[in-house]
Amino acid sequence: MSSSSSQSLRIGIVGFGTFGQFLAKTMIKQGHSLSATSRSDYSDLCLQMGIHFYRDVSAFLAADIDVIVLCTSILSLSEVVGSMPLASLNRPSLFVDVLSVKEHPRELLLRELPVHSDILCTHPMFGPVSGKNGWKGLTFMYDKVRIRNEAICSGFIQIFASEGCKMVQMTCEEHDKAAAKSQFITHTIGRTLAEMDIKSTPIDTKGFQELVKLKETMIGNSFDLFSGLYVYNRFARQELENLEHALQKVKETLVERMNEEKGQEKN
Repeated sequence: MSSSSSQSLRIGIVGFGTFGQFLAKTMIKQGHSLSATSRSDYSDLCLQMGIHFYRDVSAFLAADIDVIVLCTSILSLSEVVGSMPLASLNRPSLFVDVLSVKEHPRELLLRELPVHSDILCTHPMFGPVSGKNGWKGLTFMYDKVRIRNEAICSGFIQIFASEGCKMVQMTCEEHDKAAAKSQFITHTIGRTLAEMDIKSTPIDTKGFQELVKLKETMIGNSFDLFSGLYVYNRFARQELENLEHALQKVKETLVERMNEEKGQEKN
């Protein structure tokens, strides 16, 4: 067990795709005991990693687990939670989501989970690419939505704090407001540049090189993630309108200046 972590937790991951695997590696390194379940069969990979893989979700829920981490996509969370046989839960557990939107999972988990289940909504603001060399200085946002067992909750949060993450506690609403102005706009600009099919030229400026990088990074993410940021963040729609209005304003200003210049030439 890593000396920087206070307690060893039994953690179960629901959805063992790229992001679930990414989190699992650090959790194992810290000495936590892991299990997983997923729609796809990851039994061979889990065997290599020392993780107990459950094909049967009922057996997974009946296991002795402290923390259940929901690593689904934004779009599939409702279906995944709705199909879980929650009556099979062995004992009260802490449910944690790691989605890029926060009000949606908060409302869903409060509605669907048994009242004795604790809920921690989180957003690790990094992934396998940005966190490949460690998590130091990377942001971890969390909201203690419904917590009775403070020891388990603190133990889970410590996983990220002990890796040197910048820990930010805020409400799910505050997160979604900020994320609409930052993460969603970043993805939107990147997708827009991809639609324009921008490419490097022999005379690239540094600024343009950054735009090409942004485009490539954003299209490297799934469209499901991008659409989830829009569909399940109520603040994103306004930010998209703000972006449209801003582009129109810039265009109007340029046209106005062009007309002024042409007027001066005639004189």
